[in-house]
Amino acid sequence: MTMISRHHVSVSGPRDAQPMLFGHGFGCDQTMWRHVAPAFSDRYRVVTFDHMGSGGSDVSGYDRSRYEDLHGYASDVLEIVRELELSDVVFVGHSVSSMIGALAAIAAPERFDALVMVSPSPRYIDDIDYRGGFAREDIDELLEALASNYLGWSSAMAPVIVGNPDRPALGEELTASFCRMDPEIARQFATTTFLSDNREDLPKVAVPTLVLQCSRDAIAPTRVGRYVADSVPDATFVQLAATGHCPNLSAPEETIAAIDDFLRRGET
Repeated sequence: MTMISRHHVSVSGPRDAQPMLFGHGFGCDQTMWRHVAPAFSDRYRVVTFDHMGSGGSDVSGYDRSRYEDLHGYASDVLEIVRELELSDVVFVGHSVSSMIGALAAIAAPERFDALVMVSPSPRYIDDIDYRGGFAREDIDELLEALASNYLGWSSAMAPVIVGNPDRPALGEELTASFCRMDPEIARQFATTTFLSDNREDLPKVAVPTLVLQCSRDAIAPTRVGRYVADSVPDATFVQLAATGHCPNLSAPEETIAAIDDFLRRGET
């Protein structure tokens, strides 16, 4: 089976245009980009896909050992890029896909032209000289709750993650997305995500990078976004007015404008 079919890859836009590859966050799928990605299809070759276990991906290709850390997901991205024969890729990653995209760009810098990190976090757990937003016991409790009752955890956590309590439809959409994911794969992806530590990888990113930070983000606080921007050599930090962790859902127009401004400035 090809990576294109395994990861339910969708391609739009001019075939000879610069490619723009969108990666979704944990519990999501490529439909989470439906309000953002089409805005770039007039001048970019837009590529969306589903991480293993998400959306329309083929779980028969799941290998637990491959996905014990984020490098397995980054390897998937690189295989998609190579199979489509892409170069000068603009990778747009939401949440954990920000780090997945960074790892892919570090592994094959000749394939990438720019990186957009939307609500990134290189480490969720607090450390001696670092505040990721969670104590280790908080993450352990989160993972235990997810393992014992995935559907219940999804219903409780999705509204917290997406924020915007005055717009309950957003939380309902994210809950539905979580519930579509294979529970066993979701448990491992969550463990891999929330126990990851990619702080030492950030200085290795060699392409221009945009860090988009939301306001009042319960998953990736502002200080984390600034940490990422300060750690990547050629990074631009933009604080969005959007609240929550998913501006691709809650504030697509603001997200589009910030990405578009970054890319156009890079063209000059």
